[in-house]
Amino acid sequence: MPTTIAFLGLGIMGSRMAANLSRAGLELRLWTRTAGKAQAWAAEHGGVACATPAEAAQGARIVVSMVVDGEQVREVLLGADGAARGLAEGGLCVDMSTIAPADARALATELGARGLRFVDAPVTGSSPKAADGTLTIMCGGAGADVAEARPLFDVMGDLVVHVGAPGQGQALKVVNNAVAAVNTATVAQALLVADALEVDLDAAEAVLGAGSGGSAMLVLKARPMREHDFATLFKAEHMLKDVRLCLDAAQDAGVPFPAAAAARDALVATVGRGLGAADFAAVLEVFEAYAGRRLGEKGGTSPI
Repeated sequence: MPTTIAFLGLGIMGSRMAANLSRAGLELRLWTRTAGKAQAWAAEHGGVACATPAEAAQGARIVVSMVVDGEQVREVLLGADGAARGLAEGGLCVDMSTIAPADARALATELGARGLRFVDAPVTGSSPKAADGTLTIMCGGAGADVAEARPLFDVMGDLVVHVGAPGQGQALKVVNNAVAAVNTATVAQALLVADALEVDLDAAEAVLGAGSGGSAMLVLKARPMREHDFATLFKAEHMLKDVRLCLDAAQDAGVPFPAAAAARDALVATVGRGLGAADFAAVLEVFEAYAGRRLGEKGGTSPI
């Protein structure tokens, strides 16, 4: 276990992941985009708040980034004040964001040219699993580099899979998230149909969960959908980004993914309804508008 790491990004996921590392005894050098947020986090959890990613990387052997997209990852690692400017030669950059597989491969090449190493290690499990350290982590990179970061992964997750070369962790992650989006859209539609058929929704949820229609998204999203509680575990706009990344990669590979394309369109409409910052379970509202009825309300009153 390294003693000091730099952690870049303290959003919904990153703040919880970093907290587990701090509790495990690591010294964290912290940076995040929002002014004052790193200082507030450090006051609560420990660590040193830094003004730039480059400053955070000084004295660290491993830099962990957890930001929104490929553009942000490139900026925090390779920008004018990026971590690559503070990390000593031979240091390891571990990106746990979700970005395009091609972007991850490009970062590995560019960092390698600077004498630095790179592992893409996106996660799945949303904020509850980030909080309790039970994320699933899929890694792309050299075996020795993944092994070096493994003690950190074991603190943050309970399933760590080395998928292959740089970019392969991201490839699997965007496929996984596309399936999650498809399943969530399916759960929303199924609940609306069951409700319209006057099926008791407690019974529907129990039977679907126990039968062949079950999924992790049914477990996680059915109850919030029924309560129209879209408190954010994973933003709809971020899920839309991930599904688009999957479809782009699938197109480049010459393979169709029509179910993911349909989920993308539903998420586009979700964001278009002003729900981009809500949890992606809010996709229910799109299907409610399409059906002209609100889940759980008698008479099928239109929610539009």
